Amino acid sequence: MEENLDVADKMEGIPVVTLRDLVVFPKTTVYFEVGRENTVQALKEAMNGKQLVFTVAQKDPSVETPGIDDLFETGTLAEVKQIINMPGKIIRVVISGRERMKLLYLETMDGYLSGTLGSVPETKDTSYTLEIVAMVRGLKDLFQTYTSANGRFNQKLVDEILNISDLDTLIYQICSNIPVNYQIKQQVLSEDSIIDRHEQLSVVLSREIGIARIQDDISRRVKSQVESNQKEYYLREQLKAIHKELGEEDSASDADKYTEALEKLKAPKKVKKKIKEEIRRFKITSQSSSENAVIRGYIETLLDIPWKKESKSNADVVHASEVLDREHYGLKKVKERVLECIAVKAIKKDGQSPIICLAGPPGTGKTSIAKSVAKSMGRKYVRICLGGVRDEAEIRGHRRTYVGAMPGRIVAALRTAGARNPVMLLDEIDKIGSDYKGDPSSALLEVLDPEQNKHFRDHYVEMPVDLSKVMFICTANTTDTIPRPLLDRMEIIELSGYTSNEKFHIAKEHLVEKQKNANGLTKNQLNISDRAIKIIIENYTREAGVRNLERKIAQICRKAAMQAAKKPESHVRVSERNIRAFLGIQKYTTDMANTEADVGIARGLAWTSVGGDTLEIEVNVMKGTGKMELTGKLGDVMQESAKIALSYVRSAVPDDFPEKYFEKHDIHLHVPEGAVPKDGPSAGITMATAIYSAVMDKKVRPDVAMTGELTLRGRVLPIGGLKEKILAAKTAGIKVVLVPLKNQKDVDDLEKEILDGISVKYVQHAEEVFREVLV
Repeated sequence: MEENLDVADKMEGIPVVTLRDLVVFPKTTVYFEVGRENTVQALKEAMNGKQLVFTVAQKDPSVETPGIDDLFETGTLAEVKQIINMPGKIIRVVISGRERMKLLYLETMDGYLSGTLGSVPETKDTSYTLEIVAMVRGLKDLFQTYTSANGRFNQKLVDEILNISDLDTLIYQICSNIPVNYQIKQQVLSEDSIIDRHEQLSVVLSREIGIARIQDDISRRVKSQVESNQKEYYLREQLKAIHKELGEEDSASDADKYTEALEKLKAPKKVKKKIKEEIRRFKITSQSSSENAVIRGYIETLLDIPWKKESKSNADVVHASEVLDREHYGLKKVKERVLECIAVKAIKKDGQSPIICLAGPPGTGKTSIAKSVAKSMGRKYVRICLGGVRDEAEIRGHRRTYVGAMPGRIVAALRTAGARNPVMLLDEIDKIGSDYKGDPSSALLEVLDPEQNKHFRDHYVEMPVDLSKVMFICTANTTDTIPRPLLDRMEIIELSGYTSNEKFHIAKEHLVEKQKNANGLTKNQLNISDRAIKIIIENYTREAGVRNLERKIAQICRKAAMQAAKKPESHVRVSERNIRAFLGIQKYTTDMANTEADVGIARGLAWTSVGGDTLEIEVNVMKGTGKMELTGKLGDVMQESAKIALSYVRSAVPDDFPEKYFEKHDIHLHVPEGAVPKDGPSAGITMATAIYSAVMDKKVRPDVAMTGELTLRGRVLPIGGLKEKILAAKTAGIKVVLVPLKNQKDVDDLEKEILDGISVKYVQHAEEVFREVLV
């Protein structure tokens, strides 16, 4: 392109003014302000010379220092008419456009842009006068229609433009004065043919006229709607005045509030329709009637229920795991199940929420873990205590026909949460009662069934409520009292008691700090040694959980707080030497294993609600008439186990055993701690071993403990509570534990720390036990 131009068609060294959102046309005068340093310098350079500048628009107005690629190719050669210095280094410029030119080359000169320009000749012949006249008239008609539709133009300016007879000047003046995007104006300027420029501008004007007419049509419709709303408003104001005269002003204003809340409510269409009907009834009901209060309560309940509102759930498994580990020690199975649920939700957003039941002894963290689960999942948390609930209406709500009717606890909990996907804790589900008012556990069958709870019907609400997004966590101390159909709907996770090591970590990492904060102690004011914590666990508490352990730590903190109140700078250190001064004498001592083998004494293992324990079963044989005496407050099952053990021993003695031995001797079996009730079949093998030892006059190893149910034929059957039993044996200093072979799977599931320092041997028959323990 540059090679085809004559020297006369080129202009070199012309200062370049780059414009943002502005296009300067030939034959027009433009006023604008500039502040960029290079633009100001270019204008000053022009004033020092021939007062000529090349104005060109930027493709992207946000570019601060544009290059040739950031500028449109076509611009306007203009003459600077006036420069006025304004405050803040801003210059107001008046320029007059001369002709269209193209930017061929751009360079930076002493702080301003300088360009080499090329002329832009017309590409089509425009000598046909009648065609030009037609174009001028058509363009003027379009412009006149446009200004009439727009209505924002100065009439004097319009008259001046309509008096122009030159087509090119007319195009440039109209383009310069219509409020359209600068890129559209640039398209007109860039056209090399006056016919194409005319067509471009005609299309722009026609489109703007169409937009103006559509806007006018919309304005008329809005105005009509506003007039209709004003009429409705006027009638409502009259209705308010009538209510005011009747003393029912509050009722009318409340109805407006409910209507406004209904518009914002996200709920199914049926629910919205029902609320709308109730609001209409509320408006026409007298404020003094009891029906008014019933409808008010019903409307407020329906508006408060989160029909479609959800809290944003966390899908980050790593973050959730960190939260659970930080707030709870142990509880591995619960954490795994929760993390699985979060992982599934991350992949499948509309997956069903699990229904979990945590079953275990008191104080093992069942209730508190639910709160941590909600925190880890980023959900709201609500708790419903079901202990002692005897009325089915507590779950399903009361029908609205009753005075003082209310929704059930499930719907009330959803209202409290404010979201339809909370973590809902159903605490103490094993302690639900039932009477003539109904069975709450039967009402829970629908709540805890994933196939049914999507359309849970509360008697009060009378509309189906979706509970499928709720994550239900139930807690129970035992599953024995939970009805089978209800138990079948829940995923049971057994929580056994904490080991001594787990209790130590929980106390050190959580309970001590918690009680320090609760009693206003700083880190420096109280220090409890590790050995002191272990002594508290072993000698001052005996439980499966950690509630009493926390109480003992709180007792120490209170005594430390008392010293801190007397001497603020005091520092209390609790160790094994001075712990008695804080907690008094030790309440529990471990029944340690005997040091020497003895006849007729065998050590068994028992499970209790507060953990495992060891039972030292004693048997004495004396001359008599063949009677068997059982003492130690034994239950029916344990008494039967003793009789089975005796029968087996009688059949298992050697052939050379004295005849009529059992007819001439009495056997007395005693289980120490006679005031404590004992029952269960798991001491069967221990009783048989003690009886066999006493009858055969053989000593029993003191470092061996055993557990297992015994049959008449000597088979050793599996038992439960193995974890707690092995922990009890370990605490008592037992080295070897004999376990039924069928319990091997339970042993394999135990943590390594439980089995450290203890040898577990598997037995199938009583003869194996006798060979192992009898010296």
